[in-house]
Amino acid sequence: MKRVYNFSAGPAVLPEEVLREAAEEMLDYKGCGMSVMEMSHRSKMFETIIQEAEQDLRDLMHIPDNYRVLFLQGGASQQFAMIPMNLMKNGVADYIVTGQWAKKAYKEACLYGRAKAVASSEDQTFSYIPDCSDLPIDEDADYVYICENNTIYGTKFKTLPNTKGKTLVSDVSSCFLSEPIDVTKYGVIYGGVQKNIGPAGVVIVIIREDLITEDVLPGTPTMLRYKTHADADSLYNTPPAYGIYICGKVFKWLKAQGGLEAMKEYNERKAKVLYDFLDESRLFCGTVRKEDRSLMNVPFVTGDADLDAKFVKEAKAAGFENLKGHRSVGGMRASIYNAMPIEGVEKLVAFMRKFEEENLK
Repeated sequence: MKRVYNFSAGPAVLPEEVLREAAEEMLDYKGCGMSVMEMSHRSKMFETIIQEAEQDLRDLMHIPDNYRVLFLQGGASQQFAMIPMNLMKNGVADYIVTGQWAKKAYKEACLYGRAKAVASSEDQTFSYIPDCSDLPIDEDADYVYICENNTIYGTKFKTLPNTKGKTLVSDVSSCFLSEPIDVTKYGVIYGGVQKNIGPAGVVIVIIREDLITEDVLPGTPTMLRYKTHADADSLYNTPPAYGIYICGKVFKWLKAQGGLEAMKEYNERKAKVLYDFLDESRLFCGTVRKEDRSLMNVPFVTGDADLDAKFVKEAKAAGFENLKGHRSVGGMRASIYNAMPIEGVEKLVAFMRKFEEENLK
C-alpha cells in the first residue's frame, strides 16, 4: 500500500494509527458484531463512545466545568447563523475580518442584527492580522468574532483581540488542537473537524453555559438552538456517529503524543522546516507577514502562474497531493496539520529545492 503525502486543507490527513484501528473495527466493534456505522446512537455502546470522546477533549483542552461540549452537524458554516441567532441579545456584534470565512460569517450576521467589521486585513489580500489592541468595540456588542487561523491565507492570531470585556467567539476550524489555548478567554470556540481532527460532517462547539439560554432570536429553528443540543447531550437527533467515533480516536492519539503542549512543539518544528526554506529560496516565497504566519497552512508562490501550475503537477506525480492553492488566491498551499509527519514536510522541501534548481531562469 502506497500512502501519499496529503497536504489538503480539508478533508485532510488523519493519523495512520487511527485509520488502521478504525479499519480493524469496521466490521466488528469490540465484539458487538457490528460496525459503529451501523450502531444505534441510543445504545449503551455509542453512549460510551461519545462520553469518552467528550472527556478526552476536556482533558486535552482543560475545559472548565462551566463550558459545554457539543458535537453538531452543519459544519462551521452553519455556525455563522447559529451564533447570531443564539447570542445577539442586543442585536449587535463586532467582527474582525481576516479572511474569506470570517467575511462570510460577518455577512451572515448582518442578516440577523447590526454586525460591524471593526477591523479587516482585506486591503492586503488578508496577508496579515490587523492590530486588535484597541478596537472601536460597540458598547452594546453581544460578542466579538474572529476566525483564529485563516486556512486560505495562512494567517493566525498570535494574540487574542482586546474585546473590552465583550464575549469572544472564535472559529478554530483549521488550528483546532494544534496547540494549548486558555478556554476561559472565550465564550464560544467552534470548528469543523475535517481539518485537524476527523472526517467531514462534525462540528464541535465549546460554549460557556451562561450563553446557552431560551432567549434566542424569534424564528430560530429548534435544531439551531444551542439549548436543544446541550439539554440532550448532543443526542437530540441522530448525530454524525461514525465521525464522532473517529474524533474520539484522534483525541486518544493526541493524548498518546503528549497532549497539546507536545503537539505545539512538533508543529513548530514542522513549520520551521518549510518557512526556513521559503525565506532562503530564490524561486518560492511565502505570502504572509512573518509575525502572523500559521503553523497549519502555508501558502507560497513562484510569482509565475504557469510555473505554479507546473510545480503542482510535478509535485502530484512525485506523491505530494493537494498542494494547489485555494481557487480564490491561486499559487500553492501546504496544510501541515497535526497528523502530517515531519518527514512529509522534509521531503516536500527537498522536492521544492530540486524544482528550484531545475526551473530558475
